[in-house]
Amino acid sequence: MRLFIFLLLALGLFSCSSEKTYQSNAARSKQQYEQINFVELMKKYMDKNTVNESVEGIYSVSLVVVKKSKGLFASEAKERVVLQKDNFAQVAIIRDNSRNNREFIEIPIDKNYLPSYSIRGEFTSLSEGNILVLKHFEPKGKELIYSFTFDREKDILDGIGTETNGGVIYTYKLTFAKLYPKKQTVATN
Repeated sequence: MRLFIFLLLALGLFSCSSEKTYQSNAARSKQQYEQINFVELMKKYMDKNTVNESVEGIYSVSLVVVKKSKGLFASEAKERVVLQKDNFAQVAIIRDNSRNNREFIEIPIDKNYLPSYSIRGEFTSLSEGNILVLKHFEPKGKELIYSFTFDREKDILDGIGTETNGGVIYTYKLTFAKLYPKKQTVATN
């Protein structure tokens, strides 16, 4: 049992320190060529897109989780906010033409200098790009489905998903606020 706990701790320490090791190795080695990180690369990719009306971009993500349950002797179900996180993550949403069942992919970009980045979600649009469905990949192989609306004027994606666990209903409200590229305003005379 002690060996098992030791292995778990060692694995946890290794995973936490892998990004720092990568960063320190990159900083120590003299680079012959100019370097660019993943976020800068995403911005360069998005700058080539001439249409700013696209879902593609770098977003700040906020979350509200509402729990709806009925007490043991209660006649009505009560709702309460059990979790609220504002701007807790940054993600890049980019077009994916390589697979037929998804139009866009969601990639967390909170950490720089990783050797690879996980695809955490797949977006598919339903009607003229204003309504999207997100299949979000959670730990342990779990998938949550969200329905999103895209407000092109404000560059905001608002989504909602529900999950039932026993007699409790959890409602997840996600808000993706576009950070980059920002809409360009046209000056009128």
